Amino acid sequence: MAIIYLYLLSHFGYDCFYKQNPKGFSQQKKNTEDEQKLKSTLEQFAKIKGPKILVHGGGKSATTWSKKLGLTPKIIEGRRVTDLATLDVVTMVYAGLYNKKIVSILQAIPCNALGLTGADLNLIQSHKRVFKDIDYGFAGDIDFVETTILQQLLNNDVTPVFCAITHDKNGHLLNTNADTIASELAVALAHFFKTTLKFCFEKNGVLKNPEDDNSIIEKISFKDFQKYKHAGIISEGMIPKMDNAFFALKNKVEKVFICGSKAIHHQSGTLIQL
Repeated sequence: MAIIYLYLLSHFGYDCFYKQNPKGFSQQKKNTEDEQKLKSTLEQFAKIKGPKILVHGGGKSATTWSKKLGLTPKIIEGRRVTDLATLDVVTMVYAGLYNKKIVSILQAIPCNALGLTGADLNLIQSHKRVFKDIDYGFAGDIDFVETTILQQLLNNDVTPVFCAITHDKNGHLLNTNADTIASELAVALAHFFKTTLKFCFEKNGVLKNPEDDNSIIEKISFKDFQKYKHAGIISEGMIPKMDNAFFALKNKVEKVFICGSKAIHHQSGTLIQL
């Protein structure tokens, strides 16, 4: 079984890895609670037997860095609007800082991880989104996933770690929603494996009350999703997660969960159903 996990590092900031002082950033690790949570999560991920893929974002850190560089981040319905300057920032954060840090932690566990963008080995090819009402800038919509090379990596005990950057095969990088990358990978590999997709984030699942971590909605159908969205229970960044969850289920992915990082080994959180 190919188990594809999406673990968004949205609640781990840059300070999880480095600390700031009046002279700038030092490369001395901070022994912070967030760093320990990250390591613990990756240790649990590494224990999963069989082929697996990790996909990550880094949106909050990209927002922090954008502000440091004098840029004003713009988010619409949970998706980042990416101009050229923002594209440089998200590439630096996603493909550089976060991706290589995750790979280094996994290698130390050990887990034979390989950090990737969609441009590497032409694994994920996209086109610049054609906008109707909203111009998302250099945002990518996925056209193609190279499954032959992915299968070779998985069959040789390599664990791909994808960041949220793809390319158009014309020399342009594109910021691509990490939820979408995870669902497209799951759908592409569902032709060859029984595939489970998990969207893991800082909450324990989809919550009826955002202030109550125990108010988990155990199962959500598409009809439920429409009802909760209309009521404002599901909003902002959760909407693209749900959209991608239903897309995956409609395209042969066996199971989809939205859950907390502690549920990597367990079928807990919110089960998404058609």
